Amino acid sequence: MAPYPFLGKVEGPRLRGKRTRIIGLYTDPPDGATVVCADEPGPVIPRTFPPAPGWSPGGRRIKSELDYGRGPEKTWVYGGLRVRDGQQVSMTATSRNSVFYQQFLQKPEAANPAGDIYVITDNLSSHSSLSTPGLAHGPPQDQAHLHTRGACWLNLQEAWWRIFRKAALAGQTFAGPDEITQATALATTQLNRRARPWIWGRPAPPTRHLRRRYVYRL
Repeated sequence: MAPYPFLGKVEGPRLRGKRTRIIGLYTDPPDGATVVCADEPGPVIPRTFPPAPGWSPGGRRIKSELDYGRGPEKTWVYGGLRVRDGQQVSMTATSRNSVFYQQFLQKPEAANPAGDIYVITDNLSSHSSLSTPGLAHGPPQDQAHLHTRGACWLNLQEAWWRIFRKAALAGQTFAGPDEITQATALATTQLNRRARPWIWGRPAPPTRHLRRRYVYRL
């Protein structure tokens, strides 16, 4: 649901059909189909990353010196989250374009050779180009769903990036793209070992049991 939009002087429908279809893939996917959330965050630059928020054994907040140094190389990390079991495939590249995105799509296809693949991604030009597999000229078993602008919360891969940054980047120093690629592969393997299915929606609140019951008589 969304606020009532106005197209000129005409009031549009409140229900967003594309968002509803994407949420339906999370809650009730088609039989034999695989839902994959794909995305890539901002470029990772070789530098020293601050440690994750926390406290030292002595009870003091962990601090780090500010590092304003930036390396000349930029590394883009591509990731695809399989929703039903939380398994992740990742790849690093020197740029973000249709060529590297097409190379990345081969990894989910290799990991899921049977059944249809529904790829949930955003509307970047590299994702929506006609040469990208899974769209106009892709294999018939691949189907892409582009979520609308201003709705990044529909892509569960965005939440996985937060876990990835803490596991691969926090407190690390990278001298070049090769070290970023190694850290990405290692973190992906470690996170896949304890992966769990990603369930759409908030869990139900716990049932509150009253310890005492007061009865008032009038």
